[in-house]
Amino acid sequence: MSVYLISYAASFLFARAGVYWLSGLVLMLTALFLYWYDYRRTENIIHLRGLFSLFWVGGEGVACLKLSELSSDWNIITWLCFLVAFLGFWVAFEFMAGMQGEAGGRRSSWFSFKGYEKPLFLSMLLVTFLSVAAFIIEAVVLGFIPFFVKGVPHAYSSFHITGLHYFTVSSVLVPAISVLYFSIEQGRNSFRFVVAILMNIIACAIPVLCVSRFQLILAVGLAVLTYIAMEHRLRILYAVGLALGMIPIYVLLTIARGHDVTYLNGIFQMKNSHMPIFITQPYMYIANNYDNFNCMVEWLPSHTFGLRMLFPLWALTGLKFLVPALVDFPIYVTKEELTTVTLFYDSFYDFGIVGVLLLGCILGIAAFFLMRMVKRVRNPIGYLFYAQFAMYMILSFFTTWFSNPATWFYLGMTGVLYVFCSWRNDGRHG
Repeated sequence: MSVYLISYAASFLFARAGVYWLSGLVLMLTALFLYWYDYRRTENIIHLRGLFSLFWVGGEGVACLKLSELSSDWNIITWLCFLVAFLGFWVAFEFMAGMQGEAGGRRSSWFSFKGYEKPLFLSMLLVTFLSVAAFIIEAVVLGFIPFFVKGVPHAYSSFHITGLHYFTVSSVLVPAISVLYFSIEQGRNSFRFVVAILMNIIACAIPVLCVSRFQLILAVGLAVLTYIAMEHRLRILYAVGLALGMIPIYVLLTIARGHDVTYLNGIFQMKNSHMPIFITQPYMYIANNYDNFNCMVEWLPSHTFGLRMLFPLWALTGLKFLVPALVDFPIYVTKEELTTVTLFYDSFYDFGIVGVLLLGCILGIAAFFLMRMVKRVRNPIGYLFYAQFAMYMILSFFTTWFSNPATWFYLGMTGVLYVFCSWRNDGRHG
């Protein structure tokens, strides 16, 4: 922790002096060190605190480079919020580890998952059916499929029927469930194997047809993290192959959304106009979120005391339609088109720096207990809970996961599948 505090102070001073490349480099190197610190002790490549350290602190380092004209020097409150967000998480996790012992993330003994093959297969069938049915209904009612709409950058945003769309995007869970199924079933049932492959193709086709790069990345990411959580390893060759396979699909979806290079460069406003788009785009999807947080800090007139973070409640219960004032709050961003924000955006919106600190502490405690749980998991769906939380830590720079109704819908559906698999498992046959 002393390394982080010293590095953070150095990064702040470099930023104040206008030496932005050093300000960013210090934090990116610190993020690597913090990740290595947790990995070295546990040999867990998806240690939850390690992932949060790597991507939250590393993302902040990327933002400190100030490569876009949209970037500005952060308010001192912004610097303090980013500091306490990490301190709250790290210290809360460390406190729980000191109280109850280290949560390393590996199973302390081997448990047989025999009997879960069929429940997992049926879970895939259920989620795929619900997703496909919801997608078809949306396509018929709305009269279009985003992938086939040309020249409209935001067609995906319009492909949305309230309530039903949660089921459409639930397809992102199918690849992760299939990882659990394949790991246990080992290809012994040829018919189920073929059907499972078809369900995975369908599950990945839905984000493509919706032109949602994020949903596709989420589906693949959850599958990879679930595999690592269960098998405790990931072959580098497989990881590289998967990444290379994703690139053309990502480019295709970018073109399908009407986002050409000229359009993106016009929005991102890079200081170096000759910066390659394959560097500019990921940079802005990380850096601008921290700048959006700074906009909120400087422009927010008053706090909302819980209303923003309770948005999932207002959305999932339909109260937002009955009482629109519950969700009628502006979003403060650097540019209208760039609306992604950090994990802690809504916590500051509600309660200021105190809210950021409390959310960091809560997430640190939740991470500790999830890592403790995964060592004793008896139901393979437990790995899917872990993978979801890990994904949210990896993308902590991207959005307000825990005030997003889709997040709670995924967790709720995972909980239903957990109960279903426990009920259907007889421990004797698949």
